[in-house]
Amino acid sequence: MDYFRIGQIVRPHGVTGALKLLPLTDDVKRFKALSEAYLEQGSDFLPVTASEISVQPDAVFLRLSTCHTCEEAQKLRGVYLCVDRAHAAKLPAGRWFVKDLIGCTVTDTAGNACGTLTDVLETGANDVYVLRRPDKGTLMIPAIKKLLREVDVAHQRIVLDADVLAEVGLYED
Repeated sequence: MDYFRIGQIVRPHGVTGALKLLPLTDDVKRFKALSEAYLEQGSDFLPVTASEISVQPDAVFLRLSTCHTCEEAQKLRGVYLCVDRAHAAKLPAGRWFVKDLIGCTVTDTAGNACGTLTDVLETGANDVYVLRRPDKGTLMIPAIKKLLREVDVAHQRIVLDADVLAEVGLYED
């Protein structure tokens, strides 16, 4: 099953087990309807129920069904709160989950292999895709509309405009 990180527990909030969460999602309003979630602990995902949720612009305060004391809350510092794919936010056209992009084979419109997408850097202005090229090092490209001709996460492939790639691609020395 796929899980998506939506927040990271920062610290206890009060003395009765409530938590402060750093949101890791573009839409903090998604927390208002949150009930079923998972705590990522190593390779395990433990189911929890969220309640008493208060959404702020840069933080979320909530209670989890498995946390009832300040001491229990302290032990959860740094732990990720996740949702499964069925409860993930619905994305508009032209947006993809990073998890679905990782591993895509990337080519250009001239038929050249560009590599495999291994990481997505979130820079603020636009994301940067990091491509690993066998025996050729790393290629970094901005995730901009004029470059991305086709993104097909179902078939794990991305096609880039060859002319635009020549202008904006940053190759590792």
